[in-house]
Amino acid sequence: MKRFQNYIQGQWVDGIDTETVLHHAITGEILGEVSSKGLDFEGVLSYGRLIGGVKLRKMTFQERGRMLKALALFLMEKKEKYYQVSAWSGATRVDSWIDIEGGIGNLFANASLRRQFPDSPFYVDGTAAPLSKNGTFIGHHIMVPKEGVAIHINAFNFPIWGMLEKIAVNLMAGVPAVVKPSEYTCYLTEVMVRDIIDSKILPEGSLQLICGLGRGLIDHVETQDVVTFTGSASTGKMLKAHPRIAAESVAFNLEADSLNATILGEKAIPGTEEFDLFIKETVKEITIKAGQKCTAVRRIIVPEDLLDEVQSAISARLATTKIGDPSAEGVRMGALATQLQVERVRASVDLLRQSQEIVFGDLDEFEVIGADKKKGAFFSPILFRNTNPFTQTACHEIEAFGPVSTIMSYKSLEDAIQLAKMGKGSLVSSIVTPDNNEAIEYVLGAASLHGRILVLNKDCAKESTGHGSPMPLLTHGGPGRAGGGEEMGGKRGVLHYLQRTAIQGHPSTITAITKQFQVGASMPEANPHVFRKHFEELEIGETVFTHKHTVSDADIVNFANVSGDNFYAHMDATSLEGTIFERRVAHGYFVLSKAAGLFVDPKKGPVLLNYGLDEARFTKPVYPGATLGVRFTVKEKIDQEKKSEEDIAKGIVKFLVDVYDETGETVALATILTMVKKLNQD
Repeated sequence: MKRFQNYIQGQWVDGIDTETVLHHAITGEILGEVSSKGLDFEGVLSYGRLIGGVKLRKMTFQERGRMLKALALFLMEKKEKYYQVSAWSGATRVDSWIDIEGGIGNLFANASLRRQFPDSPFYVDGTAAPLSKNGTFIGHHIMVPKEGVAIHINAFNFPIWGMLEKIAVNLMAGVPAVVKPSEYTCYLTEVMVRDIIDSKILPEGSLQLICGLGRGLIDHVETQDVVTFTGSASTGKMLKAHPRIAAESVAFNLEADSLNATILGEKAIPGTEEFDLFIKETVKEITIKAGQKCTAVRRIIVPEDLLDEVQSAISARLATTKIGDPSAEGVRMGALATQLQVERVRASVDLLRQSQEIVFGDLDEFEVIGADKKKGAFFSPILFRNTNPFTQTACHEIEAFGPVSTIMSYKSLEDAIQLAKMGKGSLVSSIVTPDNNEAIEYVLGAASLHGRILVLNKDCAKESTGHGSPMPLLTHGGPGRAGGGEEMGGKRGVLHYLQRTAIQGHPSTITAITKQFQVGASMPEANPHVFRKHFEELEIGETVFTHKHTVSDADIVNFANVSGDNFYAHMDATSLEGTIFERRVAHGYFVLSKAAGLFVDPKKGPVLLNYGLDEARFTKPVYPGATLGVRFTVKEKIDQEKKSEEDIAKGIVKFLVDVYDETGETVALATILTMVKKLNQD
């Protein structure tokens, strides 16, 4: 019998004996067996910390981001292999697309985050805090990678997405991972991990895989480790309460299955596009992945007078949904992942039917196309109806993790909000409405118990990713029953794996540590001019001190003529009464433009172009007669990769533009971004 293996400490290994026998969800045939029994879990975690962690922490955010991009491109080329294996889990092509290409998309999205991070192994958080009268003592915050391992315990429903959406974030942060997928669908994770390891794109030790039960893994976590769990709320709470987690103060992120709701707004009446969207989106959420999603719609909340019409419309669409082997023509819904899931969902349905009636579907009598219903893990869509959801509350407490939902009525939008919140914390809810006032009331009323809210109408429908799709740059998680955790979230997710530390000292020292210029640090005069230097030759803090210019009335008039900016404060000295200005004032953009004229070295050199302006501030009015100078300082350097062999090797340099007047006081501040050629073009 085939054995699916674990990848630990640089080797593919078997566990002792057999922990789990794996079955094809459509045919029921045995796929193989798996075990992690007997593995040295303490050694696994130590290997990640000492081998993978050390290598990742030496890489900069730019290098890690490029690594993720390379991995995403590599895996995308092999995606068809993963689709073939994904079919073993009962998934349709659409189901698999969410898992496979959605997961790879997470790698691409997190790779792009490198543009929001410095060209260093650590992150500089926020701005400096002045801590002294004369500016010789300041404070700042840096965030460094934790020196532990990210341990990801994932659910059975997304064996690829569940892994990639998590490791994308910890790898970007510089932390290695040990992935423990569900043993029931680990065969798909194993196939992809084999390709990842063979690619050698990731440093050795940065990714390890436990395909079996992984019992004992948590026993060896340490303070710097991070544990994430996706799955049932009960199992998640049990793991979170593990004595080792508490004793070592280990960061724990729980993303639990929840009773998510979708609300039909009162204004989305039959005949509107929004009504049709609601029916279509709701049925999609019931049937995609056969309802095996932590974000799937479990509660369908509709206006009381529309209950019958909504029930009829949903039932009609469900009736056309063909169940069976996804390879058979016309099949739109596959099987549950395992026979065990069938038993669990059936048990939940039996509990729910004690207090509400089934209005669509049958546990036993349903047609399966292209497969044997008795051998595969098939389940009919089930729609319940509950006309007393405030008193018959099982639908707010019991989750059947399959194609099972309850339709219920509300009298007012306030009631709908309360019903949504009766789930006691959800990953997501949605409201479908053409009315922004309804949307405002629902979002503000329901947000405290939801991790994400989708507002759907005809204007965004074509590009909406839907109720059930978490996005890489937005947080995924929810309060209460949903676990209280947050995953993904763009930069927010990366920061979860970093330790924030306050640092204090002289501005020159803080500049040296952060590799970002801090006001008050030493400013050695650049010689030659900074625009004559290549990227590698520039030093943080070196400064061009420009010659001076005295502002005249003619400057203001000429700039107004060129720019078309004839704002009264610049052009009409008789209109200044009651304003903050003493007399006509120079345009702020004139001040910055003149500053550029002062600091730019016009001769051809390594500077290729100026492509941005950040953080521009006008801090003091500039009147005719003021004499301006500029301190032009190298603030930060960010390396860039070559896009092709023919591309020019270059980097991004941020310059601080400090414009001051004859009193020495700053009148304008800005950061300009320039693209600077490298001396070494290899």
